[in-house]
Amino acid sequence: MLWCKLISRLVDSIEHQIHADHADELTASAILGPFWRANAPVLPNGASIIKKDVGGDTAIMYGVVRSSDGKPIEGAELDVWHTAPNGLYEQQDPDQPEYNLRGRFLTDSEGRYSFHCLRPTSYPIPFDGPAGKLLQLMDRHPYRPAHIHLIVKAPGHRQLTTQIFDRRDKYVKDDSVFAVKDELVVDFMPRKKANGNTNEIPNGEQQDAMYELEYDITLKQSK
Repeated sequence: MLWCKLISRLVDSIEHQIHADHADELTASAILGPFWRANAPVLPNGASIIKKDVGGDTAIMYGVVRSSDGKPIEGAELDVWHTAPNGLYEQQDPDQPEYNLRGRFLTDSEGRYSFHCLRPTSYPIPFDGPAGKLLQLMDRHPYRPAHIHLIVKAPGHRQLTTQIFDRRDKYVKDDSVFAVKDELVVDFMPRKKANGNTNEIPNGEQQDAMYELEYDITLKQSK
């Protein structure tokens, strides 16, 4: 699995360089990772991907998906997933319900999305077997920094596969698979109380959250 991650990171770096002429305009890509699942449930904006209380800090993530021409994209799909606080994705953990901490969301007429999740947690990749031996030979630890996975797609645009990383995590500058890019490091902020200025969060006031993250996404138009 480590070899696959490292090769994926190399391919992602090459792709990033190919499209470097638009790098300042577009949201950066990152590796897919091995724990994506097809057919995550489609949920309404403002819904939660938390199907079971597994602890951790709750958060709301919201923003706008735009095209590289600056226009918001209606109907863009965001496929999101992350681990539980124990560092396990739901298909690794029999105590989590099916598709826990996973969901798909469609942007509204103004390109907006929002969902409730957990502030992510760092976790170790398997340290036994060939991958662990390779990491030990490299004098590397097995930890990945806290992150949320995203696949974002819309008609007429290149599909984006990426991860966003929590700046507070101690492994964000020392990722075991070297997947972190500076432009993908984000700051979760203490959740603001409703103050009448909530238009940017579609249906985002339905549930409480400890933290919030505003994160806009820009997709490259297809040729």
